[in-house]
This record gives sequence, structure tokens and C-alpha cells, in this order.
Amino acid sequence: MKSDPKKLIDKNQNLIHSEMMKVVSHVQRDQGEWVLHTVMVEDCDVPFKFKRKGKYQSLKGARVNMTYYPETEKVAGMDFEIMKVVRIKRG
Repeated sequence: MKSDPKKLIDKNQNLIHSEMMKVVSHVQRDQGEWVLHTVMVEDCDVPFKFKRKGKYQSLKGARVNMTYYPETEKVAGMDFEIMKVVRIKRG
């Protein structure tokens, strides 16, 4: 089932949709039965994170379209801003 970013944004006003963002780093880590993906994009200092059931080919150097929202993650008692990805697709 394909998701339409416009429909997602209409349902939730906190979502942001960006297109043709260039990925400079893509890391995949096992986290129990899930794989945690962390993506860094060009001209942005905030990591984009999402979980999937399996590993994917590297997105490094690719252009992607993402739908995401800002979130705060606490690490060692300090708050860090991250972007929680709801939808990602190669551009």
C-alpha cells in the first residue's frame, strides 16, 4: 500500500514533508527484532531516525523524499532533537 504524503500531512499538522534531500550518512543498527536506521542529510545537523523489520541497501549519496516530525530524545540526561521519519522514499 502506497502512502500519499499530502494525505498524511492533512491528518497530522505536525508532519513536515521534504523532497530531494541528499543523504550524507546512513547507519543501520539491530535493536531487538527491529533495525534502527539513522540518516543524516545535507545542510542539516539533526539526525532522521526510523525503525524497520529488516536491513536495506545503503541510502548514502541518494536523494530521498521524507515525511517526518520533530521529537526530543533523552540521552545520558540530556535532550537531543531528532526527526522521527514516518515515510521515506528514494527521490
